[in-house]
Amino acid sequence: MDQWLTSSHIVMLGLLFGFAIAHSGLAALRPWGEQLIGPRLYRILFALVSLPLAVVLIIYFFNHRYDGVQLWQVKQYPFVIPLVWGLSAVSFVFLYPATFNLLEIAAIEKPQVHLYETGIIRITRHPQMVGQVIWCIAHTLWLGTSFTLVTSIGLVAHHLFAVWHGDRRMRARYGEAFDAVRDRTSVIPFLAILQGRQTLQWQEFVRWSYLGVAIFIILLWQAHPFLIGATSNVAW
Repeated sequence: MDQWLTSSHIVMLGLLFGFAIAHSGLAALRPWGEQLIGPRLYRILFALVSLPLAVVLIIYFFNHRYDGVQLWQVKQYPFVIPLVWGLSAVSFVFLYPATFNLLEIAAIEKPQVHLYETGIIRITRHPQMVGQVIWCIAHTLWLGTSFTLVTSIGLVAHHLFAVWHGDRRMRARYGEAFDAVRDRTSVIPFLAILQGRQTLQWQEFVRWSYLGVAIFIILLWQAHPFLIGATSNVAW
């Protein structure tokens, strides 16, 4: 029990809770904030709050990933490495669509809330949640520690809340237009397609952005040892 309840487990849950409050809270306040200071300044404020918190989470996770109890060990099996990297690559395919509008994210163009029903949204209405779940499965399988399991549970819980919170905000903004999209899409991947409420259009995935996803995955694979080494120099 003492191994399970190391301080790092509690700290990580606290960091995740703080990030969830900041991220989801600022998302909820977006309509009010944009009226007060404008969309561009509010996007910058959002980034100035969310990005440092995300960096802290990543560094702390890297430095404490082996804390607690070793629940299982599967690294010795040859199929595990390609499985983990394959799942990680798929997770970024789901996570990446949120960054398609890079000029809006950087506040160069006016940030907007888009009501999509194309591409990855045909598979799932909440691709970031699905991507995060897949990422957590891959890394929890690979590391097998209680710290990683606790981290993954916290991340998945936040993203499940974000599913409800996101739908609620979109319903408030778009009303019946969102209801129509919700009826033609699903949270569970491929469910709406299997039920005949949606059709998959493969040509919508032929985008330069997905080439960027592939390049990013390759660069991340190459940089992974460097990132772990760099974070180990931070005394957290």
